[in-house]
Amino acid sequence: MHFTQELTQGTLLKRYKRFLADIKLSNGEVVTAHCPNSGSMKTCLENDAPVLLSYSSNPSRKNAFTWELIYLDGGWVCINTQHANAVAFEAVQAGTIPSLSDFNLVKREVTFGDSRFDLYAERGDEKWFIEVKSVTLKLNGEASFPDSVTTRGQKHLLTLAEAKSQGYHTAMLYVLMRSDVQFFRPAKEIDPVYASTLKEVAKKGVEVIVAGTTITPRGIIIDREIPFEI
Repeated sequence: MHFTQELTQGTLLKRYKRFLADIKLSNGEVVTAHCPNSGSMKTCLENDAPVLLSYSSNPSRKNAFTWELIYLDGGWVCINTQHANAVAFEAVQAGTIPSLSDFNLVKREVTFGDSRFDLYAERGDEKWFIEVKSVTLKLNGEASFPDSVTTRGQKHLLTLAEAKSQGYHTAMLYVLMRSDVQFFRPAKEIDPVYASTLKEVAKKGVEVIVAGTTITPRGIIIDREIPFEI
């Protein structure tokens, strides 16, 4: 996934009200940017850290800038959770995730009952539903999810298990939106119910896949699978 514009440089002053962040631009101007992340952003908020913003000239937008990346621990972290789906879609199409390759059809946002999965794919007679999660939390040097309690995420896992019971292949794909982590585990200290549910649905045949990324100011690509423990 390539950013469609050159991103604007700044430094983080503060994030507040979940979806807002005050940013000091390189020219000294302070702007309020949209923060496209509903989570706690634990381990992603460091005042005065370098950030990169995208800009929109749409006059109907309340905030012209959107916060995209923050530089932490020697690398860029993508805090815009919307990008994980686009990055995953491109990777599954291109076959760059070995566990999710050789599909002849890949679609986004496909319904199953009263739910909707991020990706649907076909490989011969196999029909796959894939749910995608953006991972930015870093605990004890390891990637972890979620960064806050997520009943919605718990429901997604149970729905994957239900689809599996109906004959579909299903996968929970965690996309690591930071490059400084090489191992993943669920954040049971933050959401023990989510962690236990993940273990439960994995026993029922839901595949768990963790994808690593390379992130630069130009874009984000999935380029490897990451080991994990659940």
